[in-house]
Amino acid sequence: MSGLVPIHHRILEKFAVAVGCTFVRQTASHRVYWRNDQTRPIIIPVYRQVPVFVVRNILRQLNISTDEFHRIIRDL
Repeated sequence: MSGLVPIHHRILEKFAVAVGCTFVRQTASHRVYWRNDQTRPIIIPVYRQVPVFVVRNILRQLNISTDEFHRIIRDL
């Protein structure tokens, strides 16, 4: 399964926690997560449907493939 679809922000937040990110703060409708091996924070917008380009950018930033993303989401 290589395709991505828009997903709810809560699922994306559970994914971020599962890969080792911790919640830092929320500014308006954006939640900020941090992982120690990253140089930039992970920004998750609080949207009912987070667009695919945002999900893809988060995966690229975390260096996680779409297949691995689907596997982690399935195991949550």
